[in-house]
Amino acid sequence: MSKFTMPIRFAIAMAGGLIAYFLVLALFDLHTNVMFSLFNGVIVGFGIYEVIKYTKIKNGSAFSYTDGLTNGVVSGFIATILFTGFFALYAGNINPDFLDGLIGPWEKTYNTSIGSVIFTVAIGGFSTAICLSLCFMQLFKPSWNTEGTKKVLRKRGSVIR
Repeated sequence: MSKFTMPIRFAIAMAGGLIAYFLVLALFDLHTNVMFSLFNGVIVGFGIYEVIKYTKIKNGSAFSYTDGLTNGVVSGFIATILFTGFFALYAGNINPDFLDGLIGPWEKTYNTSIGSVIFTVAIGGFSTAICLSLCFMQLFKPSWNTEGTKKVLRKRGSVIR
């Protein structure tokens, strides 16, 4: 089994949650209000938290900072790619009038196109994945304040200090 199987599973779940949330907002015609996109961070944050938690459970004492950070970032990036693909399909083909409601007055002033909106969605997702992975790893990283770690540091001497 690939080491990226678990992040892919969580990424599909996160992307499904993001798409479902977007479609529920579309049902109530609230999907053009940018403030509702703040909840996307909660959905992605929960997914990244869970993938890092399960990575720590799966690896046990062999868990490293790199393992958790890699799985968090990979799952966030894949979820972003999947959601951005759906967003491009929705904004370009399913509901072409969506961008008029979303960027309204900016379109004439700043010459905003569908490509720039999709690019913004992707960059926002990638940066959210990186930031949340780094933040959650502070909760899961191995502590340097345990007796076992202090013993290892004493053996190494002043190399790390």
